[in-house]
Amino acid sequence: MARKRFVIEMGMGVDQHGQDSTVAAARAVRNAIAHNALPGIWEVAGLAHPNEMSIEVKVAVPFPETVREAEVLAVLPFGEKTLTVEQGGMIVEGKAIAEFNDKNDDMYVAIAAVTVYVEVAER
Repeated sequence: MARKRFVIEMGMGVDQHGQDSTVAAARAVRNAIAHNALPGIWEVAGLAHPNEMSIEVKVAVPFPETVREAEVLAVLPFGEKTLTVEQGGMIVEGKAIAEFNDKNDDMYVAIAAVTVYVEVAER
């Protein structure tokens, strides 16, 4: 058996209020997986259950050291999941709103790549 890439999905997420890289990262992952279906997991790759997938998530955010891994990976409903977080994304000037408990005017933007792997017979 060999581990092969099945699909790579990209997404973008923003935390407009709260200045939380985890929120932006989770939204980026949710955006990456939001508009797809993977019937090929069963029909082509022959998996019996989606938990047999391996999923590698790579996220670039401002302040990567503040990302709470479990919250980002919780967005994915199935699979054996791993997360790599790196410096990136962007900070955009927004407007602080007291009712949202903003610390400042910053909006955090994150980007994500979600790669699904499956085990297939070698040819």
